[in-house]
Amino acid sequence: MSFHAHRPCFSMECREDVLTMSETVTLEIPDELARRARALAAATHRRFEDAVVDWLRHVVDAPPIEALPDEALLDLCDGALSQGDQDTLSALLSGHREGSLSDNETERLDELMTAYRQGLVLKARALKEAVARGLRPPLADDAA
Repeated sequence: MSFHAHRPCFSMECREDVLTMSETVTLEIPDELARRARALAAATHRRFEDAVVDWLRHVVDAPPIEALPDEALLDLCDGALSQGDQDTLSALLSGHREGSLSDNETERLDELMTAYRQGLVLKARALKEAVARGLRPPLADDAA
C-alpha cells in the first residue's frame, strides 16, 4: 500500500463540539480490500471513502491490547453492551424483522450493530492476550 499526501484540503466539521480538519490522500490498496470496502459502503448506504475512513478510524482508535495492565485487559474480556443498548438493540432487531423501522431507527440499528461487532473483536483480542499472559485459561478445544 502506498500513501501519497496531496495538498491539504481543510474542511471544518463539527463532531461532538470538536472542530476537525481533513486531508486528502491517495491510497493504493489491494483489489480484495477495495471490494470489501465497496460492499460495506453499499450495504450501509455510505460513500466508499466514508467506509474506508471508518475502517482507518477504528484501527487507530482501537486500544493497544498488548499494552494494557492486567486489570484493564480482564475488564475488556468481560465487556458487553450496556443494558440500555442491549434493550434498544433487541427492540430494533425485532422491528427490523417486522420491516417497521424508520430511517432513524435503521441508522441507530446500524450504529449498535457496529458497536456490538467491534466489541466482539475487542473481547476476542483481549481474551487472546489474557490467555497469553496466563490470566485466563485457553478456551476448550473439543477437537483435541
